Amino acid sequence: MAERDLEFRGINIDHLGMYFEELGAKRVTDTFPYIFEAVGWSGQIRSEEEISFTAIFKVNAVKVRFIAENEDKLNEIIMHYRYKTTRIGG
Repeated sequence: MAERDLEFRGINIDHLGMYFEELGAKRVTDTFPYIFEAVGWSGQIRSEEEISFTAIFKVNAVKVRFIAENEDKLNEIIMHYRYKTTRIGG
Protein backbone atom coordinates (compact mmCIF):
# COMPACT_ATOMS: atom_id res chain seq x y z
CA MET A 1 0.00 0.00 0.00
CA ALA A 2 1.08 3.53 -0.75
CA GLU A 3 -0.33 6.69 0.78
CA ARG A 4 0.26 10.43 0.71
CA ASP A 5 -1.21 13.41 2.57
CA LEU A 6 -1.78 16.74 0.83
CA GLU A 7 -3.31 20.06 1.87
CA PHE A 8 -5.58 22.12 -0.36
CA ARG A 9 -6.33 25.75 0.42
CA GLY A 10 -9.18 27.92 -0.75
CA ILE A 11 -11.24 25.12 -2.31
CA ASN A 12 -14.69 24.29 -1.00
CA ILE A 13 -14.73 20.98 0.88
CA ASP A 14 -17.80 19.83 -1.09
CA HIS A 15 -15.87 20.33 -4.34
CA LEU A 16 -12.96 18.28 -3.02
CA GLY A 17 -15.37 15.42 -2.31
CA MET A 18 -16.98 15.80 -5.72
CA TYR A 19 -13.55 15.44 -7.36
CA PHE A 20 -13.09 12.02 -5.70
CA GLU A 21 -16.49 10.99 -7.06
CA GLU A 22 -15.63 12.26 -10.55
CA LEU A 23 -12.56 10.00 -10.46
CA GLY A 24 -14.81 6.99 -9.77
CA ALA A 25 -14.94 6.77 -5.96
CA LYS A 26 -18.07 6.34 -3.87
CA ARG A 27 -18.56 8.27 -0.63
CA VAL A 28 -18.66 5.90 2.37
CA THR A 29 -19.00 8.23 5.39
CA ASP A 30 -20.90 11.42 6.21
CA THR A 31 -18.59 12.76 8.94
CA PHE A 32 -14.85 13.42 9.28
CA PRO A 33 -12.91 11.71 7.97
CA TYR A 34 -14.98 11.64 4.80
CA ILE A 35 -13.96 8.41 3.06
CA PHE A 36 -14.24 7.74 -0.66
CA GLU A 37 -13.50 4.26 -2.00
CA ALA A 38 -12.79 2.97 -5.50
CA VAL A 39 -11.21 -0.11 -7.04
CA GLY A 40 -7.50 -0.03 -6.18
CA TRP A 41 -7.52 3.24 -4.27
CA SER A 42 -9.33 5.41 -1.72
CA GLY A 43 -9.33 9.01 -0.57
CA GLN A 44 -10.08 10.72 2.71
CA ILE A 45 -10.95 14.29 3.57
CA ARG A 46 -9.45 14.30 7.05
CA SER A 47 -9.97 17.82 8.40
CA GLU A 48 -10.73 21.43 7.58
CA GLU A 49 -9.55 24.56 9.33
CA GLU A 50 -9.52 28.27 8.67
CA ILE A 51 -6.18 30.00 8.18
CA SER A 52 -5.83 33.77 8.66
CA PHE A 53 -3.27 35.62 6.57
CA THR A 54 -4.52 38.99 7.85
CA ALA A 55 -7.44 40.07 10.01
CA ILE A 56 -9.59 40.10 6.88
CA PHE A 57 -8.02 37.58 4.49
CA LYS A 58 -8.89 34.02 5.56
CA VAL A 59 -9.00 30.74 3.62
CA ASN A 60 -9.83 27.16 4.42
CA ALA A 61 -7.12 24.49 4.58
CA VAL A 62 -8.27 20.92 3.97
CA LYS A 63 -6.13 17.86 4.71
CA VAL A 64 -6.63 15.07 2.18
CA ARG A 65 -5.16 11.55 2.22
CA PHE A 66 -4.73 9.36 -0.85
CA ILE A 67 -4.25 5.59 -0.48
CA ALA A 68 -3.58 3.21 -3.38
CA GLU A 69 -2.53 -0.38 -3.96
CA ASN A 70 0.84 0.75 -5.33
CA GLU A 71 2.96 3.84 -5.95
CA ASP A 72 2.08 4.04 -9.67
CA LYS A 73 -1.66 4.04 -8.98
CA LEU A 74 -1.17 6.61 -6.20
CA ASN A 75 0.73 8.97 -8.51
CA GLU A 76 -1.91 8.55 -11.24
CA ILE A 77 -4.81 9.37 -8.90
CA ILE A 78 -3.03 12.37 -7.38
CA MET A 79 -2.17 13.69 -10.86
CA HIS A 80 -5.83 13.53 -11.95
CA TYR A 81 -7.03 14.99 -8.63
CA ARG A 82 -4.58 17.90 -8.82
CA TYR A 83 -5.75 18.63 -12.36
CA LYS A 84 -9.29 19.09 -10.97
CA THR A 85 -8.04 21.41 -8.21
CA THR A 86 -6.02 23.66 -10.53
CA ARG A 87 -7.18 27.27 -10.38
CA ILE A 88 -6.08 29.78 -13.00
CA GLY A 89 -6.02 33.38 -11.84
CA GLY A 90 -6.55 36.35 -14.04
